[in-house]
Amino acid sequence: MSGHSKWSTIKRKKGAIDSARGKLFTKLIKEITLAARLGGGDIEGNARLRSAVMAAKEVNMPKDNIDRAIKKGTGELAGGAAYEEVTYEGYGPAGVAVIVEVMTDNKNRTVAEIRHIFSKHGGNLGENGCVAWMFDKKGSLTFDKKAVNEDALMETALDAGADDVRDQETEWEVITDPLSFEAVKKAIDQKGWKTLDARVGLIPQNTVRLEGGKAEAMMKLMERLEDNDDVQNVYSNFDISDEVMEKLSAS
Repeated sequence: MSGHSKWSTIKRKKGAIDSARGKLFTKLIKEITLAARLGGGDIEGNARLRSAVMAAKEVNMPKDNIDRAIKKGTGELAGGAAYEEVTYEGYGPAGVAVIVEVMTDNKNRTVAEIRHIFSKHGGNLGENGCVAWMFDKKGSLTFDKKAVNEDALMETALDAGADDVRDQETEWEVITDPLSFEAVKKAIDQKGWKTLDARVGLIPQNTVRLEGGKAEAMMKLMERLEDNDDVQNVYSNFDISDEVMEKLSAS
């Protein structure tokens, strides 16, 4: 199982998503506000805003929060910092690739914090472009194998325009082109199948297997990066065994 899927699974098992709901809301509000600022407040005419609002609804963000974030972005409501997007690239334990997407109002502060997190957990910050070529931008929707039939999921997803349905050990993962993501998700939602995770992001072309101490160090690096208030998304190409994953999930 590749890093993005493995990490999502670990977070669900650790209950990190529920326990950090406030932090998640903050990240989503930043994205909604910036999307509205850059492309306007019309959800139908702003694909990035539409995707951000969809993600917010997936985690049951109240409608009032979403509306306020949009209005702050369009200038209808005052307040809020002027955020800008920055992407950092680097290497984790054993040289695995890591991409960190941030939204910050102070780049000097943020880059110092990100560099410190990398160095403290067996990695190092690299130059722009050093690992981005190892990833493709794709849509991804994951499902519990026990809840969805593979043949039915594959038929629905591929008919709606998905690229592939992958076996990720305990989950099915539907991969789409970013432009097909919404159509595929809509077709699947109409079937009533619950997604464990649904997003457009970066998927690694190849993975690096980690064991023992390096796997644990990688998990700590991922956790510390995602705990940073300025970090929006973290992507990596690590792979770890089920045994190590279970151990880390229980810790």
